[in-house]
Amino acid sequence: MTYIPRDLGNIVQKALREMPVVVITGMRQTGKSTFLLNEPFLKKRPYFSFDEFVYLESAKKQPEFFLTQGELITIDEAQKCPEIFPVIKKIVDKDRTPGRFLLSGSANFLLLKHITESLAGRAVYFNMSPMSRRELNLKTEEEPFLIKFFKTQEIDKVSVSETLKDEDVIIGGLPPVALVLSDRKIWFKGYEQTYLERDLRQLSQIVNLIPFRHLLGLLALRTGTILSLSELARDAKLSVATASRYLSLLEASFIVRRIQPYLKSRSSRLIKSPKTYISDSGLACYLAGVDSLEREPLRGAFFENYVAQNLLSIIESRWQEARLYYWHIQGRYEVDFVIEAQNKCIAIEVKAGEKWEERELAGLKSFLNNTENCIAGIVGYNGNNIVKLGKKLSAIPLSVLLS
Repeated sequence: MTYIPRDLGNIVQKALREMPVVVITGMRQTGKSTFLLNEPFLKKRPYFSFDEFVYLESAKKQPEFFLTQGELITIDEAQKCPEIFPVIKKIVDKDRTPGRFLLSGSANFLLLKHITESLAGRAVYFNMSPMSRRELNLKTEEEPFLIKFFKTQEIDKVSVSETLKDEDVIIGGLPPVALVLSDRKIWFKGYEQTYLERDLRQLSQIVNLIPFRHLLGLLALRTGTILSLSELARDAKLSVATASRYLSLLEASFIVRRIQPYLKSRSSRLIKSPKTYISDSGLACYLAGVDSLEREPLRGAFFENYVAQNLLSIIESRWQEARLYYWHIQGRYEVDFVIEAQNKCIAIEVKAGEKWEERELAGLKSFLNNTENCIAGIVGYNGNNIVKLGKKLSAIPLSVLLS
């Protein structure tokens, strides 16, 4: 199968020219190994995967010897061998050659208790999301629409033929499903089993997987909602402490992503409750037991999940100075997404259909009126036309918004 370039390639290549350690993380099966083996600028680097027993044992027993076999080295699934991290620090402190180590793993090294060395000041971290709409459509050479719009706020009033299909949301962006497999349910079942029975046990000792599996299903059914840990724990029949620990494991393995609220005080953003999303909309639909979005009550939530993962992919790979938030005033107004960069922001409301009611724009209008640094409000809808709705307010097809 022909390799499909990833948006993350440009920033990783730049980082390897500047930093001694570059780390790529992300949920399993997002294409990290394929990226490491097929990106043209990485092909000449010696590659080792700790999924291979012989390399893992060698690194555990003689980490310094293993890490000094060449000037440059790429290590996949690096989290499986915590012994290498203090040694990498030691080597880098003696010689800060840019690009010396390229590490990858399906867990967030910074959240793993058995990895005590964060490589602070020596490493830069990047997350590889599931394949975005841009990547699947082979558009990575083009600048993302959102970045261009943020710079100029100019849009062409053109009609587009492509809309976001229900199937796009149900399939999601994990390469084995999005590119190859026809029976997604069989693949996702295997993915869930592998995660629960192998990956999870490497992160933490969980004796009874049934409550954890139940919590995962509940999170899928609540994707895009503001997290209430006490309610989640109650419905999962777990203590708040256990539910919090399970949620941390899901974050450490990138199955769940949190988006913080947008508030005028930056420090208070860490205090208010976040929204949670499953990292891939296809996985979210599978975990929620949803096979079709036709007449599905949660159709809007799964569309929002799909938009969230695409926005995160664009921001994390092409727009590192930007941050993604949501806005909510309890009982009054809400905006699905706020993107902030350079002390300016744009607000985005997601609509899964072609139409909306005027009252559904109240949140966007309130945010525009009360946020001085908001340069534009966008209704991202599943239609064909780009239309100006008023001063600083536009309706833009989701297929364009995520291009």
